[in-house]
Amino acid sequence: MSEVANETLAPLVPERPEPAELDKLIADALARLDRTMPQFRDHFPAPSSTGGTYAPIDNVEWTNGFWTGMLWLGWEFTGRDAYRRAAEDNVESFRDRVEQRVNVDHHDLGFLYTLSTCAAHRLTGSTIGRAAGLEAARLLLARFDPVAGVIQAWGDMRDPGQRGRMIIDCNLNLPLLFWASRETGDRAFADAATRHLEQAARYLVRPDASTYHTFYIDTETGQPRFGSTHQGYSDQSCWARGQAWGIYGFALGGLHTNEPAYVELAARLANHFLNRLPTDGICCWDLIFADDNGTPRDSSAAAIAACGLLELAKALPAADPRRDTYASWAWRIVQELGTSYLAPVEGSNALLLHAVYHMPNGAGVDEACIWGDYFYLEALMRLRNVWTPYWS
Repeated sequence: MSEVANETLAPLVPERPEPAELDKLIADALARLDRTMPQFRDHFPAPSSTGGTYAPIDNVEWTNGFWTGMLWLGWEFTGRDAYRRAAEDNVESFRDRVEQRVNVDHHDLGFLYTLSTCAAHRLTGSTIGRAAGLEAARLLLARFDPVAGVIQAWGDMRDPGQRGRMIIDCNLNLPLLFWASRETGDRAFADAATRHLEQAARYLVRPDASTYHTFYIDTETGQPRFGSTHQGYSDQSCWARGQAWGIYGFALGGLHTNEPAYVELAARLANHFLNRLPTDGICCWDLIFADDNGTPRDSSAAAIAACGLLELAKALPAADPRRDTYASWAWRIVQELGTSYLAPVEGSNALLLHAVYHMPNGAGVDEACIWGDYFYLEALMRLRNVWTPYWS
């Protein structure tokens, strides 16, 4: 792992939420989920909204697991059968999807199956969920290139233009492989995930603790080629959602590998992220912008970062004073999201507004993004201390 700078983090007075305050925010979020569920009985929300409203889609996108994850979170918190029934219907859909190979030729299988079928197996003992999750893990393992040491993000594995391409998002897909290794006893899953994590730390993280969105490794020699962006402002800027994936993913990497170096790396990424926030604590879509002058925010990146900060706080030694600092930053972000970024109860079927899906393509700009909704609810559950993460 290369040397990475560690910025001094701006001070923040430690603050923890009261349970009653969290319960109100969770109730507000679940009220929006309840309002939305009948619209997606046999479908899933699109990745991003149009005018604050998600269109219904079939189980074809990389984002569909976030919807099922919210249903499981709702069931865990309330015990209401409606959430469980809806989630179990989704699990059958995910089983069919992986069996029929419907848009599974990419690395986002972790996003799809960790929060849906693997969660079902953990929570209910679902044999369908376990089998589907393991099949998804096998497909993800097949995308590992042993020479480059990375899981190819997307595209034909034989395509010279895509071979050896990893992206920072994949850090959150690796828990599927660690889970499969525990379930089967097959070290191949965990070994591939560990090798990818090593390469991500070595090449996706810059010396100043900012991150590339994507990096290419030569699949013939194993040598690094170049870093670039796919959704950020420029190849040298720092895409906010990518930095958030990095914080969360390296913190989880420390959990799964028992390597403290990944936890420290997550802390360095966190400091870089937090030092570039606008005054309300909600990041702009790329960290090259840190102003309040109309640059689009990304509430979804903020929600991911909050979850990552809470995972990071948990991973640090008990006596480390940074635990309180990162947890307080997470609460500040979540509190602002719940105060100023919630979608209206009427006129929208989302939880959070003011997110950005893909700025260069003009997709989902200043809209809702379904992963932002999921991670906002996950952050609330984490803060409430009533939940065991599906990623662990």
